[in-house]
Amino acid sequence: MLKQLVLITLVCAVFGQLQNEALPPHKSYKPYVISNAEFNSVLPSNFTWQNVNGTDYLTLVRNQHIPQYCGSCWAQAASSTLADRIKIARKAQWPDVVIAPQVLVSCDEYSNGCHGGNSGTAFQWIKEHNITDETCSPYQAYGHDNGLGCSAQIMCKNCMPNKGCWAQENAKVYTVAEYGDVKGEAQMMQEIFNRGPIACYIYATEYLRYNYTGGIYNDTSSYPGTNHVIEVVGWGEENNEKYWIIRNSWGSYWGEKGFYRQLRGVNMLNIESSNCNWAVPLDTWTNDVRNTTKVTEVSNNHTNNFRHTTCIRESNKNSTQLITGPLPHEYINAASLPANWDWRNINGVNYLSFTRNQHIPQYCGSCWAHGTTSSLADRINIARNRTWPDIALSVQVVLNCQAGGSCNGGQPMGVYQFANKQGIPEESCQNYLAADPKKATCSDTQRCLDCTSPIPTNTTVNPGTCWAVKQYPNWKVSQYGSVTGADKMKAEIYARGPISCGIYVTNKFEAYTGGIYKESTAFPMINHEIAVVGWGTDPQTGVEYWIGRNSWGTYWGENGFFRIQMHKQNLAIETDCSWGEPIVE
Repeated sequence: MLKQLVLITLVCAVFGQLQNEALPPHKSYKPYVISNAEFNSVLPSNFTWQNVNGTDYLTLVRNQHIPQYCGSCWAQAASSTLADRIKIARKAQWPDVVIAPQVLVSCDEYSNGCHGGNSGTAFQWIKEHNITDETCSPYQAYGHDNGLGCSAQIMCKNCMPNKGCWAQENAKVYTVAEYGDVKGEAQMMQEIFNRGPIACYIYATEYLRYNYTGGIYNDTSSYPGTNHVIEVVGWGEENNEKYWIIRNSWGSYWGEKGFYRQLRGVNMLNIESSNCNWAVPLDTWTNDVRNTTKVTEVSNNHTNNFRHTTCIRESNKNSTQLITGPLPHEYINAASLPANWDWRNINGVNYLSFTRNQHIPQYCGSCWAHGTTSSLADRINIARNRTWPDIALSVQVVLNCQAGGSCNGGQPMGVYQFANKQGIPEESCQNYLAADPKKATCSDTQRCLDCTSPIPTNTTVNPGTCWAVKQYPNWKVSQYGSVTGADKMKAEIYARGPISCGIYVTNKFEAYTGGIYKESTAFPMINHEIAVVGWGTDPQTGVEYWIGRNSWGTYWGENGFFRIQMHKQNLAIETDCSWGEPIVE
């Protein structure tokens, strides 16, 4: 075991000498500053965007090193910094926008893809070209330097069974109004306090990478330059020690839930002597700005080839349940419930996790796993009162462990049974690949993975040195069961959170773009799984409706969600639902 640890450390040390992930800005880089703001705020001793007056303004934790090693820290820091600033600008309202680092790794040729880059030039590239979210372009840990170059599909992709993939025409796009640099403790603090997190450069050591588990990191050694890019989200003081609060991109199992603290004011790891990068997001969300991909850019014919045809969703009705306490409909009178209840906005708080897309980077009929895991993640957020950190559960682990099915369909109740017996790790343990493993063993590496160099030279080469992570967040449920009928569904959602439900998807529903949907079908046969997160009543017509979360990306429907009529003409949405109660300590 000791020899293995030494080997990994030496590999990383050699890599650190040969490959610098934090590169100087491209020669064409020039800050684009409009406001020329000079801040002189009176700063508190402790401040973090993890908790500002009880609100968490940060998006989910990422892992740059899976499913294979990629030196994309610069893209991770830039995309998370921009995503967090968008969340701040939107006052943490639904939906969370998760900017896609893959677009930068593949398309930003100011930087070197998986062989390193610069967050400042990343912001410059975004200003020049726009960027999309994770439901358009999932992180694949390859770049333009090793086999995954820029294309319209990298900007935004969609796939259907049997016919392949194409560039999605109506993707939501994001950009920056201005970007620039700050340096030194005082300027860094003013920028963070007044406008949001910043991307900064450090000299990351092997000890920090492999040995840090928590506390205020103290390393006053002298190091040459920088080799890693992180996001600084705040600062604090403890026992007369000043520190920075930093988001890393090494997974939620690393450090303090993916973050760490290091000494402030002493230029530790060269953090205060190097330029940090900031960007101010331009509001593209209020008017729902979309891209303008032309039909000629579509790479495969997808006419009349509907996504729902291969997502076989098995019924829950004969499944074993585990119920250990009273059910909400037994103690809540549905008539006493409010006319509108929506977990996207309860007293101004959004409790929902980020939106997913099951169909990329290739088609996968995993609706049964998405509807359940998103409902569980939302319930964890609710039980934790939406405090930091944001939780996202790994759908890929569910596939790797065949916890109910595969990319050819499955049974939602199987996910809850698996969560009860074994637990589900977070997304940064196993990011979504939209594929079944060659052999599903639910091994330690198929549950939680980490990788180091060498960087693959192309997309068919061995992914370097990877190993199973032994300690990681693992979420379980204490009980699970089924629920049917509008009144029981309302009680369950109101008391404990979103539920997963089967639905009969038709070609007409697939073309849904907004509004309260209804459709009459003689014999609805459930073929898809979604989550129901609330309900409402139309003020003009008095029609009651369900609020559903889909797993087809933010470009579908109403930001990836839909509304459908309650009680009738609703594609059997009230006939086969399920729930799980997460264990939150």
